[in-house]
Amino acid sequence: MPPRSGDVLHVTRAASVQFLRPITFRVIRVLDWPTYDGWLWLDGYQLNASGDAVSRRSIFVQQAGLTQLRAATVPRQHPARSRRPVNRAPIAVG
Repeated sequence: MPPRSGDVLHVTRAASVQFLRPITFRVIRVLDWPTYDGWLWLDGYQLNASGDAVSRRSIFVQQAGLTQLRAATVPRQHPARSRRPVNRAPIAVG
């Protein structure tokens, strides 16, 4: 399964020889550019050790060489809440 928006990946030399030093990468999107079978173009942010984005990048990697650190969380649908009726009666002061 290809990465999804929000996934945080550990990208190493197993994904591509260009990554002599591994990076942590947060996916913005998987680009639909033509490529070889098993390879992907990913658009996203390189993260530092604190998890902050330090640069935006598009990387060309083998899907099989990616290690997922955190999966994107899918927002949960909250059930419809019933609203309490508002009391419109005047407040007695005195």
